[in-house]
Amino acid sequence: MVAKYSEKIANQRKDYLHKITRELVENNDMIVIEDLKTKNLLKNHKLSRVIANQSWSALRLMLEYKCEWYGKKLLIVNPFKTSQICSNCGYDDGKHGLNIREWDCPNCSIHHDRDVNASKNILNIGLEQALVTSTD
Repeated sequence: MVAKYSEKIANQRKDYLHKITRELVENNDMIVIEDLKTKNLLKNHKLSRVIANQSWSALRLMLEYKCEWYGKKLLIVNPFKTSQICSNCGYDDGKHGLNIREWDCPNCSIHHDRDVNASKNILNIGLEQALVTSTD
């Protein structure tokens, strides 16, 4: 009984990943993601179960082969300091604990949500990489 239920959940998760990755690839010419090292994240025992259940490696794998199929560009960037650098002015506010979800930049006074700021920085890094590779 438990095995059937677990299999059903796994199939639902896989189906959702296929649908969302297809939509992302069909609607975007370029996708930028961070190069997450889930092994490092799993060391945090408070987050390990949540992280393991997210199927991030499966998401990345699906994006890789679907971008190849559709002729789209997938850029993978280093996530180093993406949540700590102000996406507006570039100020490095230093390391924040995971409990700090929002912060104000002391340089430009912009209020940041940690995850939104990181996603903007990841996009900007990806756009810079795309420009560098297109001019080579």
